[in-house]
Amino acid sequence: MSGFKNFILRGNLVELAVAFIMAAAFASVIKATVDLVMGLIGKLGGNPDFSFYKPGGLLVGVWITAVVAFIITAAIVYYVIVVPYTDAKERYFPSPEPGTPDDVQLLQEIRDLLAQQSGGSHAAVTPPTT
Repeated sequence: MSGFKNFILRGNLVELAVAFIMAAAFASVIKATVDLVMGLIGKLGGNPDFSFYKPGGLLVGVWITAVVAFIITAAIVYYVIVVPYTDAKERYFPSPEPGTPDDVQLLQEIRDLLAQQSGGSHAAVTPPTT
């Protein structure tokens, strides 16, 4: 029973469930926005639905409509979700400064102190690189 409790209370599972619920709720917003943009394309070109476009008898229009809808959806997701999320993440949780990590720096200091105590140079303590 404790294994099941740990599985249910694991942070990633809850985050995944919340993400799934939010994605399902946000899907209607994205669909409405895509319909709005497709309507604007229809105002410019006469018809936002390319389904009946058949050059050479091939039903290419359905594919064109799907591609246009996909590009609009991708743009909406990128500019409405990804860009603001990335900006907020960098603002509130900045990336660590480039350089030597603290644990490696501590190990280097220990190495140098050991080298000084033994009277040798740190080159003698450093293992050869291959």
